[in-house]
Amino acid sequence: MLVDRDQENCRSLKTKLEDAAQQAGLATKSSVRGQGRFVVVNRLAIEELEAWFFGDPEALVQAYPRVPATIGHKAQYRNPDAIAGGTWEALERILKKSGYYQSGMPKVETARNVSKYMNPDRNNSKSFQVFREALRELAQ
Repeated sequence: MLVDRDQENCRSLKTKLEDAAQQAGLATKSSVRGQGRFVVVNRLAIEELEAWFFGDPEALVQAYPRVPATIGHKAQYRNPDAIAGGTWEALERILKKSGYYQSGMPKVETARNVSKYMNPDRNNSKSFQVFREALRELAQ
């Protein structure tokens, strides 16, 4: 299960997710700790899911061609999981500045547009990388 934590305490939220899986009789990656097969991977998108879009700036530019191709080289976006002031707000500012969504960024539409172009192997968001590796392990 993937959850965008939206300011909830991440340890508390992860515990709730782990407990829910356990109560349902489902082994999680955390509960087996490398000692068995799991069917649930609980991961939290720290800060916000939009950090994953900044983690793949090429996908962002492919989805929104007026966004500067140098966006990923700017200091404030190099570590997508640590963007100050909120990642969705930063993404909305960039898109507006580039001529998109002047009345507000539709999150679901933006997610669909960018995710079409995302390449999991080039994404530099640490939270995305952890999620990606857990999925790869689950698939084995």
